[in-house]
Amino acid sequence: MRKAKHWQDYTILDAGDQEKLEKIGPYVIVRPDPVAIWPKQKPQLWNKVDASYTRSKQGGGAWTLHSSMKDEWILPYKKLKFTVSLTNFKHFGLFPEQATNWDWMQESIKASARTDLKVLNLFAYTGGATLACAQCDEVSEVAHVDASKGMVDWAKQNSTLNNLSHKTIRYFVDDCVKFVNREVKRGRRYDIVILDPPSYGRGPNNEVWKIEEQLVPLLQLIKQVLSDEPLFVLLNSYTTNLSASVIENILRCTLGENVSVEEIGLPINDSDLALPAGVSGIWKP
Repeated sequence: MRKAKHWQDYTILDAGDQEKLEKIGPYVIVRPDPVAIWPKQKPQLWNKVDASYTRSKQGGGAWTLHSSMKDEWILPYKKLKFTVSLTNFKHFGLFPEQATNWDWMQESIKASARTDLKVLNLFAYTGGATLACAQCDEVSEVAHVDASKGMVDWAKQNSTLNNLSHKTIRYFVDDCVKFVNREVKRGRRYDIVILDPPSYGRGPNNEVWKIEEQLVPLLQLIKQVLSDEPLFVLLNSYTTNLSASVIENILRCTLGENVSVEEIGLPINDSDLALPAGVSGIWKP
């Protein structure tokens, strides 16, 4: 497992009984996590929290605030900064485990000794991978695509926070499949493609995304927008039935043989345990 172990202001304090206890900057929160089915190891830490999210039997859920909290605050990671906030769908605007992918991407980009690299970030959320790539001098352009206008606006806010307004970041509120189809027709090409698709979702015009049905056709489209000398394609998945072996097979059958796949996760503070948080597959030419 590759662990995001370089956070300074974020940590998993404990996890178990299908919940995780997180410290995000100055605040401690509790969120559901279905993979944490082992017993909690530090029950005394769970007694004082700032907020907790409870799922509803009717679907969705809600936050309960146990102390005064700011509506939003800044969470730094190395040279990156993110605006975070508790959302009504359990998230806080960041997937901390992705820091291990941000590090890997930046290292790979810098080691390439390339210039004028173009990046396509699909299902780009609030822009963690977009910012990590845009920070690299070797990258000249990032196309950031997400179906949610709210998430794209959040990503723009993060870009401003990181003083990246001088970099060419093109933002698109769009269905990812339709966008890549149009890029194929336009003849646009990218050296790096990053995608972090949900299991299920809807586009801005109510387009339906089902990962089991549409991931393979999307990767086949992505193959058509790769430059003549692509650097890598990174596919991240949280879908539980898409194991590392399934991700490896999908990438091999759509893009080619040079594939590496690893589980990613987060270390649990003062523990030998780690919280699994999905699988990342990387294809290189």
